[in-house]
Amino acid sequence: MKRILFCLFLLGTVHLAQAQYYKTDTARKKEFDASRLMIGGSVGLAFGDYTNIDFSPLIGLRINDMFAAGVAINAQYGSERFRYYDGTTSQRNQYSIVGGGLWGRFYPFDFMFIHIQPEYNFINVKTTLYDPKETYSDHYGVPSLLMGGGYVQPISDRAAINIMALYDVIQDSRSPYSNGLILRVGATLGL
Repeated sequence: MKRILFCLFLLGTVHLAQAQYYKTDTARKKEFDASRLMIGGSVGLAFGDYTNIDFSPLIGLRINDMFAAGVAINAQYGSERFRYYDGTTSQRNQYSIVGGGLWGRFYPFDFMFIHIQPEYNFINVKTTLYDPKETYSDHYGVPSLLMGGGYVQPISDRAAINIMALYDVIQDSRSPYSNGLILRVGATLGL
């Protein structure tokens, strides 16, 4: 009987020591935790009659296990070439996009998230017609509100690959996202 009481006393002491440890760990969480920082983004390349080079970095903070938020930058260059039946170029459009905004994610499950990203992009467009040769330029700003979801595949304790499907719900007629689904593949790295 004495051995059982001694074992219960020892287990109680260990449990109290663990409770004290967790209490100090909880107090420590109020300080800034650099391990919750996230950096990442996506890069896209397409070449041919339609060329697109996309560089979209992001930085954010994992607020808790269910929420993350941050800032995104959007930089793109693109051109599209239209041809006559004989293969000669009839028109070429070139554009550059620079912009950014905020983003937020809700993780209902460890492997899935809901993404929202309001942004504002500055767009420069140059159109060249080849018969007869004429060039037109335009520049403007346009808002977008990207909403959708994604899948996360961890590749280590601090790195993951993300696949997202987004849609611009504002659908401004001059939006760079037009009326279609935006698919992005990227990576995030926790510091």
